[in-house]
Amino acid sequence: LPAAMAAPTPVSALVHSSTLVTAGVYLLIRFNMMLVDMIFFKFLLLLSGLTMFMAGISANYEFDLKKIIALSTLSQLGLMMSILSMGMPDLAFFHLLTHAMFKALLFMCAGVVIHMMSDIQDIRYMGGISFYIPLTSLCLNISNLALCGIPFLAGFYSKDLILEMVSMSNLNLMIFFLYYFSTGLTMFYTIRLLFYLMVNDYNLMVVYNLYEEDYVMLKSMFMLLFMSLIVGSFLSWMIFNYPYMIYLPISMKMMVIYVMLMGLFSGYLISNMKIYSINKFLM
Repeated sequence: LPAAMAAPTPVSALVHSSTLVTAGVYLLIRFNMMLVDMIFFKFLLLLSGLTMFMAGISANYEFDLKKIIALSTLSQLGLMMSILSMGMPDLAFFHLLTHAMFKALLFMCAGVVIHMMSDIQDIRYMGGISFYIPLTSLCLNISNLALCGIPFLAGFYSKDLILEMVSMSNLNLMIFFLYYFSTGLTMFYTIRLLFYLMVNDYNLMVVYNLYEEDYVMLKSMFMLLFMSLIVGSFLSWMIFNYPYMIYLPISMKMMVIYVMLMGLFSGYLISNMKIYSINKFLM
């Protein structure tokens, strides 16, 4: 996957849309009745949990904008595969659909940003993006927060339902830890990306191509923004033919929020870059 992200952006978008999700996750969702009660599913649960964990860790040490988005896609694919191998293919499909909305929006915003930076992908060169392309930054931030699972955005419904079904199932502590720590790591690299792109100063390491915003891109980006706001509640009302009854104590019910807050705090601590700077975003 990181080798595919070193390719040009249409190639990597094609790899994301066709190869990984369709040929991998969706095929296993279609054929999940053939695989149920096999030892392969327990092995797949272990492998996909470790995939989710390691992709979330290596996204924190990456400086390429597309590689960060690709590793977050890999982390979400690990989440889908692991909930599929726990025997809930409808939840995996629900998370696949909601994740498609905000990840497409995220790739479009990253493409606009890379094109504006005169084709430089390194996030250390960027900074102060929100002052120059505010609407693209709005779409980027909202899709990132939907990826983290901020409540009542699209990613919250699928991710929260998946994590609560994990909490209700009788799995061991390692799978539990892998799920929750990977959710915290998602928040971690999102806050890191936000600090590098938005809060950091305009740092003149590259001659910016500061044009006004691409209004052709913004039409489709606002459609995707609207979808990634409403599609979680809409699909959870439409595609489940029975409601999930989740009965948990209040501490485990709030565990997703706790993990998100811990990831937010640690991401703030690790990238507290010149927070009292003269950036127009903070004034």
